[in-house]
Amino acid sequence: MSAPTPSSARSVIGPLVLIAAVVAGGATAFAFTAGWFSPQRLTPVKLVDALAPPAGPALGHRRNHAKGICFTGAFEANGAGSALSTAQVFASGRSPVVGRFNLGTPDPKVVDATVRVRGISLRIMPPGGQEWRTAMIDLPFFPVATPQAFYELLTASASKAPDAMKSFAAAHPEIGAFGAWAGSAPFTASYAEERYNSLNSFLFTDASGTDHAVRWSLLPAAQPTFLSVADLTARGPDVLEQDIVDRVGKGPQTWTMTVTAAISGDPTADPSKAWPDDRKTVQVGTLTVDKIEPEADGPCRDINFDPTVVPSGIKLSDDPFPSARSAAYAVSFDRRTAEAKDYPRAATEAKP
Repeated sequence: MSAPTPSSARSVIGPLVLIAAVVAGGATAFAFTAGWFSPQRLTPVKLVDALAPPAGPALGHRRNHAKGICFTGAFEANGAGSALSTAQVFASGRSPVVGRFNLGTPDPKVVDATVRVRGISLRIMPPGGQEWRTAMIDLPFFPVATPQAFYELLTASASKAPDAMKSFAAAHPEIGAFGAWAGSAPFTASYAEERYNSLNSFLFTDASGTDHAVRWSLLPAAQPTFLSVADLTARGPDVLEQDIVDRVGKGPQTWTMTVTAAISGDPTADPSKAWPDDRKTVQVGTLTVDKIEPEADGPCRDINFDPTVVPSGIKLSDDPFPSARSAAYAVSFDRRTAEAKDYPRAATEAKP
């Protein structure tokens, strides 16, 4: 894979900053478990600091994916996932879900059409009590291979040095694939039309004790309508929130969850590398979204969608990102909860 030219690298600086989906939200963390933090290299504080825009963070908000809206619904497992994992969430049955649609940006007032990355976060709560949290984005692969490279991407994007992005691209040629995707992939008209991907690899453990390296996706029932940036812009700055409110108001929106299993040799520690399309994929259930609520008063506002919160039957793989995300989420959560007074209250809470 060749590195992008200086001009092409500069052309995706905006999207590169906005894809920082790995640091949305925060709370309890499994910090340092991946072994990627060291005084000389990186800390979660440095990573979260690097997400701040030039004018500083939006106080009281998530440090990334700051613009979002809450939803509730359910995950209906069909039982097929139990062949891969003993997790209760995959046994046939229905589990309540609290989730959040969001944009990969630190700006809660951003114009929707200016953001390349969209996300969905889920807290699935099966009857047995072992909940599962997952945060997914619509990218087919991550821009870089390691948390350290992600930090370097953020700092290069913010640098005033004329060759910062050129130097970064030369050192991390995998960014070329993302640059090509960001420059050519169409926008859909709705959160409801997006396919969301875990990108990170996890291990599912079956009843025999065998581990399966997997990634998962949510495939929308809604047929996508592809738009240009100009067409999406013309629909208004908050079109995605308005659209999902309208759609769910008319009827529940659904996605099929699929789990893809790796084979020997597939890269499990590098989310910048997609697995081949011919890998075994199992449909394990359906996500239904049946109520949308504004985030200010919504049930997702104070949830940390920490990807290391997994039930028995699911565990971390050699992918360093989930632990890195978890540690950074803790920093973000602490900061935004300490700034609660700065968070815009809903109109119903406003005092005269």
